[in-house]
Amino acid sequence: MGFYSNLSVLYKKHYICELSELVYKLKRGGRSPIRPVLNTDDDHNPSMSVLVKDCWSEEPDQRPSCDQVKSFIKGLNDKKKVCSNLMDHVFNILEQYASNLEDEIQARMKELAEEKKKSDILLYRMLPKQVADKLKLGQSVEPEKIFYHCQVIGFLNDLYTLFDAIIEQHDVYKVETIGDGYLCASGLPQRNGNEHGKEIAQMSFELLRAIKNFRIPHLPNERVNVRIGIHTGSVVTGVVGITMPRYCLFGDTVNTASRMESNGKPGRIHISTDTMRFLTQVVGGYKTEPRGEVIVKGKGAVETHWLLTPEEQEQSKN
Repeated sequence: MGFYSNLSVLYKKHYICELSELVYKLKRGGRSPIRPVLNTDDDHNPSMSVLVKDCWSEEPDQRPSCDQVKSFIKGLNDKKKVCSNLMDHVFNILEQYASNLEDEIQARMKELAEEKKKSDILLYRMLPKQVADKLKLGQSVEPEKIFYHCQVIGFLNDLYTLFDAIIEQHDVYKVETIGDGYLCASGLPQRNGNEHGKEIAQMSFELLRAIKNFRIPHLPNERVNVRIGIHTGSVVTGVVGITMPRYCLFGDTVNTASRMESNGKPGRIHISTDTMRFLTQVVGGYKTEPRGEVIVKGKGAVETHWLLTPEEQEQSKN
């Protein structure tokens, strides 16, 4: 009776009749046996519809056995489980990937913070904290002294900015500035063969040209003069200091170059004999003229020379 009740529910959408009449028609059979119309628009498996149609065949031999029906249904359930397990596996992988990605981001952020801390420590060792903080924010550092001192600071800043811009165009390393002194070298920390002499010479020419057009803001009628001294030789380099580490140059070459500058004349390039030989014999293309002997501290009388700029060479021809 329960079977018939369920069956009547299944049929009621397509046949309007009593249960007893429906049972009679099923038993009677015929060429066109009464069968329900299966709805194939829903989400059920199409294979299940085929199984149902095979089961209600009028020919008993064409109907699947109970074992075959059970095996078929079991196969459908296994496929559902596989699909469900596959989706669960995919979601688990995505969840694990998201978790690992979050951990990776946190680790990278921690490394970034550590590197930023190291760079800040190095910057604070080189500059006062207030100055370093402003430079990190891209702000300019305004002088905070009396008016006359402010003018000197602004003047030196403009002058050294001009020098820095010229140096960047050459294979020259700025070592340091000491007061009004400006120490730079070529061929270190990265060697460049015999190009170091040419780079220093060309940079010196451009510095002399640029300084002619430089104006002191608070003294517009005055002119800035520079003395340039050059010496060629070997040096010892190293990083000195812990709190404020500095890349320093040591040796007789540095001292001799300093003596060439201090014994030179404004607007001229004073060079040693070693530099003269290197520029004229090794590099070639440069003109010099003897300066004569000068008294160099720690060396006595030393023969030195002037390196002629292209403008000085033109004047000498005329």
